[in-house]
Amino acid sequence: MPKRQPNSDVLSPELIRILKIFGLISVCLVLVLSFFNTKRANNSGEDSTFRMSSSNRLYFLNVRAINYDRESRADAGMILFRHGKREVSETDLLLDLIIILNRIKDEAYLYLEPTGIDWPLEIRATGEKEQQVFQFENGNNSEFLAYVMQLLPWIERDAAFEIKVGSVWKPLWDTSAEREAIKAVLSDYFRLIGD
Repeated sequence: MPKRQPNSDVLSPELIRILKIFGLISVCLVLVLSFFNTKRANNSGEDSTFRMSSSNRLYFLNVRAINYDRESRADAGMILFRHGKREVSETDLLLDLIIILNRIKDEAYLYLEPTGIDWPLEIRATGEKEQQVFQFENGNNSEFLAYVMQLLPWIERDAAFEIKVGSVWKPLWDTSAEREAIKAVLSDYFRLIGD
């Protein structure tokens, strides 16, 4: 019967030296590559699209919220912010852009609030040489953000907006104060969520 080799023969000094070298190289490689890892993976499964940081929330509440009318919805744990320079009317049709802070989830949302109009909304934007019609349905937070993102380039270019009521197009956000209020709401919202 063949004899077994002693354990000391399997881990010879040369093999131990090679293992030390490869181990040291591996550790060094991991350390070097970790310095270049600036983007961390989000494996929590949560959607961080609407997440606001504490510093951005505090800045908004302490500095920017003074320009807004506040409505607290204790039943939903939310606070609604409507810009103070927006058009306010009980009889005219309006479309307000509202910032909603969900203090329970620590998130912020945008909402298009129609007054005197029902969903679905049909909005026409007219620029210098082009025109586009948008169809909006009542939806969720992601859909409202997508609607606003569609309107954003037109708002930034100071396009003329109209909204369809029945078969008639009526002006929307036609005064400079209303346009400035819409831009301020968008600027505050994107700062709030860190974009």
